[in-house]
Amino acid sequence: MRLRASRALAAALLTCVLAMAGGAAPSAPTGSRFAAAPDARATQRLPQQPSAATSAQLFEQIYTVLEHPRCMNCHTGEAFPRQGDDSHRHTMNVSRGPADHGAPGLHCPTCHQSVNQASSGVPGAQDWSLAPMRMTWRGLTAGQLCRALRDPAKGALPPEQMLPHFATGLIRWAWAPGTNSHGRTRSTPPMSYAHFIDVTKRWVTSGAACPE
Repeated sequence: MRLRASRALAAALLTCVLAMAGGAAPSAPTGSRFAAAPDARATQRLPQQPSAATSAQLFEQIYTVLEHPRCMNCHTGEAFPRQGDDSHRHTMNVSRGPADHGAPGLHCPTCHQSVNQASSGVPGAQDWSLAPMRMTWRGLTAGQLCRALRDPAKGALPPEQMLPHFATGLIRWAWAPGTNSHGRTRSTPPMSYAHFIDVTKRWVTSGAACPE
């Protein structure tokens, strides 16, 4: 009994000495009370999926872009577009028209070319037009706008198709809107285009949850 206890004590002391010297301690026999505990740092942890709350918070960031006049001026629920940082009614009595491209004889591309016109201050991008009436965003909270984006009855795109849409020239124009007729630079959304796309990707991959 004493011999067995002495051997166990000697093994423990040898383990301590080797550890202090940087050497490898001999493996303890299975079932021994000196067996090494598993190293928690070596245990691989699976990445946690973002929660619905995290996903909804990501949309709150997206909302700050969508509610900006560069977006809202075209997502109106009215028979005319709006313009300017104060979102006033479009001058010259411009109307929506039957296909959201302006009235017959005065379609949007009549004035709005594929690029901004610095001399006149008329903004431009490819496929300049209004969003359909069913896609109005004015007056919606973040949660309401998010659910509208997910609602097929309101012209919604599946989340995985939003990124290609956000890559179109008309959407990218919001970050390069040029100057107005007075030579003043138009405001842009509160985050960079690259950041907006990154947040949108994270929102889509996290489940595209909506705020309350």
